[in-house]
Amino acid sequence: MDKKEIFKELTDLQDTYCEGCFIKKHFRKEHGKTYAHAFCITKCTVGEKLRTFGEVLMSKN
Repeated sequence: MDKKEIFKELTDLQDTYCEGCFIKKHFRKEHGKTYAHAFCITKCTVGEKLRTFGEVLMSKN
């Protein structure tokens, strides 16, 4: 995969799953923005996928 394809996949994932996410909204309301963001990055399956794409991009530099 080249960088352009990875960025397209990242955008598609975020638009499909993260935009309007009920869990993120709930955690943001109940615990704050930092907690919600940390949850998305570390525990959400979509966040894990986004993180792996980020690691691939970092290794291509």
